[in-house]
Amino acid sequence: MPMPTALAYDRRFLDHDTGIGHPERPARLTSALAQLAAAPWFERVHRVQVEPADLAWIETIHHLDYIRRAADACRAGKSFLDTPDVMISARSFDVATLAVGAALALADEVIAGRCSNGFALLRPPGHHAESDGALGFCLFNNVAILARYLQRQHGLDKIAIIDWDVHHGNGTQHSFDEDPAVLYVSLHQYPYYPGTGSAGEIGTGRGRGATLNCPMPAGATDSAYELAFNEQVLPRLALYKPEAILISAGFDAHRDDPLGDVQLSTGCYGWMTARVMEAAERHAGNRIISLLEGGYHLARTAECVERHVGVLAGALRD
Repeated sequence: MPMPTALAYDRRFLDHDTGIGHPERPARLTSALAQLAAAPWFERVHRVQVEPADLAWIETIHHLDYIRRAADACRAGKSFLDTPDVMISARSFDVATLAVGAALALADEVIAGRCSNGFALLRPPGHHAESDGALGFCLFNNVAILARYLQRQHGLDKIAIIDWDVHHGNGTQHSFDEDPAVLYVSLHQYPYYPGTGSAGEIGTGRGRGATLNCPMPAGATDSAYELAFNEQVLPRLALYKPEAILISAGFDAHRDDPLGDVQLSTGCYGWMTARVMEAAERHAGNRIISLLEGGYHLARTAECVERHVGVLAGALRD
């Protein structure tokens, strides 16, 4: 009998209050969860209990003084952290540590063989967070911390991160710029926020060649992403042979999303998920851990999450 797909979600993620009108809002999760719950196959998905991450794991990516500053700002009732787009509330630090914990809980399930893969329906997102600062709705870099956890807690040597959020994951790339043990691959609108992610950014020092950026122009469609996957992403994964593949699963490159100008269909997210699964089957023992990043059109993000998780679970075909 095939192993199930895991889902990490906790209602405490809704306690991160970003204020009226902010695009990174609790309804992103509740609408996606409602869409999942209506799927006939959802009862087969394994729900994972989530607990806050130990701060020692967050310190593998973030400086301790930044972690303390983030905690102090939230508990003091500040309205934002570092930049005005990172809105915070009194509970935001606790929720951010819980988001990291969701990622680590999935790692434990997948590595133990209780699940073949997993998805974390979490907030706040993480891929813009730098080692010493918040940026772009992100407090802690969930996927970067997860990569370090897989290496140090579970003994994996080579991790690949596929980031298909419409915005480049500057924080994730910078976390591993000099590290050949983490392959970072990003498909994103360029030039666009945050301004990083040109094709010439390939890593530095020992990590040179372990970064692959596939910048996309505004208006890019499914065919451009499929071409990039077939000609760049999949060959690089085959060459690298990771032991686990992590996905920064932003759904804001959808054609209806208000924060991007890329024109992907819902089906393209299923197609990319299926291609990553094929690569994971060949090289990574089927180990895939996917974390929610962006996606700000409530209905379209919910549809994309359903397609993504359905393909991971083997219930939908793409």
